[in-house]
Amino acid sequence: MSGIQKWAIWFVLTATAVTVSHFWLDRPIALFVHDRLQGVNPFALLTLVPEWVTPLVLAAFVAVGLSGLARRSLPRLPTVAVLAAASLAVAEIIKDKLKYVFGRTWPETWVGNNPSFIEDHVYGFNLFHGGQGYASFPSGHTTAICAVISVLWICYPRLRIVYGICVAAVAVGLVGADFHFLGDVIAGAFLGTTIGWITIVVWEIGDHHVRSRR
Repeated sequence: MSGIQKWAIWFVLTATAVTVSHFWLDRPIALFVHDRLQGVNPFALLTLVPEWVTPLVLAAFVAVGLSGLARRSLPRLPTVAVLAAASLAVAEIIKDKLKYVFGRTWPETWVGNNPSFIEDHVYGFNLFHGGQGYASFPSGHTTAICAVISVLWICYPRLRIVYGICVAAVAVGLVGADFHFLGDVIAGAFLGTTIGWITIVVWEIGDHHVRSRR
């Protein structure tokens, strides 16, 4: 099975999961979190994982870039750091565009009196609406963590249990704190993973061409 076929299968599975979540899971979960966990919610802390990972990856990228100016080739670990930073940068750009395209409202009102499901009973997609109040889909935090983790998943497979725990923690935190609907997180995971995977594939192709010309 080719890479594009595998991606197509995962795309269909993701679209199906997002659809199921949209009609039957998103609202019940959001209501449960709001009614049962309001005021004693520990899940918000889990959403800080991407906030720690992002500056570390970017710092590694800068450090590797500076050291690379004095070298012709980079060892494996610095190369992976550059790939993870590249994946993260691309993911940030694409998820912002998709947020504008889908225009989904948030579960809760949390900034600028944004319309939300809990406060205003507003639920759904508003295509090409734009604005912070319509930027719930896909989840940016999930996209970011998966864009980095997917690169590490491929390059250092021995730590996949740790990677899985990190992604699961972010996903549970975002849904458990009512920051995102379940469907937002599912879409963000697919987007981030796709970008990380493509980043590795592009690098491998480019590296092969460079080596073949030497």
